Amino acid sequence: MKTVVIVSAIVEWNGVKPLFPNENIRHFPYGECFDAQLGRWHVTFYHTGWGKIASAGAIQYIIDHCKPDLIVNLGTCGGFAGVVQPGDVILVERTFVYDIVELMGDLDISTYYASSLDLGWLAGPEPHPTRRGMLASADSDLPPGKIPFLRSKGALAADWESAALAWVAKKNNARLLILRAVSDLVSEEGGEAYDNIEIFNQRAKSIMERLVEQLPDWLDLVRL
Repeated sequence: MKTVVIVSAIVEWNGVKPLFPNENIRHFPYGECFDAQLGRWHVTFYHTGWGKIASAGAIQYIIDHCKPDLIVNLGTCGGFAGVVQPGDVILVERTFVYDIVELMGDLDISTYYASSLDLGWLAGPEPHPTRRGMLASADSDLPPGKIPFLRSKGALAADWESAALAWVAKKNNARLLILRAVSDLVSEEGGEAYDNIEIFNQRAKSIMERLVEQLPDWLDLVRL
């Protein structure tokens, strides 16, 4: 099974690279990449950069040039206080974009850029505790004032990239597994990491180590 793992943010990537100190780092148009062995699985890790633009371009490049059987995105997300807890892993089933503002007509942008991920090829049950659910994405840290709207849509948390990755994967009929762990909580009053970025930096490193360690168990569930 040809598997690629996409990592977006530089902090997340810096949590992954030290786990494979002997691998040969290569470059592709969007960033760094390297091959690695995870148990019985051979995978290629790609650092694609943060935000929707880099994510959409990079995943299309990877699909066109690598033709993987499975794409995995590992990363962090900001969780809604009172809905999830730090460290919770979200197995993403649905995504939508929430930072597009359309004022001239009645086009429902959130629906157009919404995606459902087909996870029927996972031979459950999940090998590690997860919360199945929806992530909202924007090129922005999570604004506290947006939380009531996002919760009304059913989202558990928010990030910068998942909706773009899911949308492009769906257009290509590509299998995509998104596992995002909650690095910090945001309430309508503010975010715990907004005045202390070291909270995010420290938790992101631990999260990436855990997600990489657990990844072979998820790959064991894939039905080709």
